[in-house]
Amino acid sequence: MKLKVITSNPGKVAEYQNEFGHLGIEMVHCPFPYDEVQTSDLGEVVAKGMEAIRSKGMSDFIIDDTGLFIDSLKGFPGVWSAYVQKTIGNSGILRLMEGKEDRGAEFRTCIGCDIGGETIVVTGVCRGTITTEERGTDGFGYDPIFTHDGRRTFSELPLDEKNAVSHRGNAARLLAEEIKKRRPA
Repeated sequence: MKLKVITSNPGKVAEYQNEFGHLGIEMVHCPFPYDEVQTSDLGEVVAKGMEAIRSKGMSDFIIDDTGLFIDSLKGFPGVWSAYVQKTIGNSGILRLMEGKEDRGAEFRTCIGCDIGGETIVVTGVCRGTITTEERGTDGFGYDPIFTHDGRRTFSELPLDEKNAVSHRGNAARLLAEEIKKRRPA
């Protein structure tokens, strides 16, 4: 079986393939454009995105929305994380965090999956902190400034180790469990 991963970020496809390969599901990168609703709720963004994609006749796909929610910034950048990454980047977030003692943050990924016409929606979370500087060369987005263990950023972790603890990895495992429940043995 193949599932289209609808994203402009090919890095996500590799992360999903790592989680779904054992189920015999092949992930195919599909940069299919659709309008994302602007709202403060990841689940609503995913639900509306799924509606828009289905209205174009597409099925058997995965979309997700991810946000970095920083405690001392009252959840900013949250659902606007992609826009904030493009405009001020990691260096801008680090500037906003200057002098902040509370560096707690949480990555959340909400995945919507259309599989055989059925809808599955799950959310994965990874708690951690924002570092004081960018570190590492792997990963993408906020990975160089987020640490789940206080030692290494997501950009300093090998992909399999990152997937074992990350928000997207946690969401993908939840989705895999839901798919297993629905597939005939």
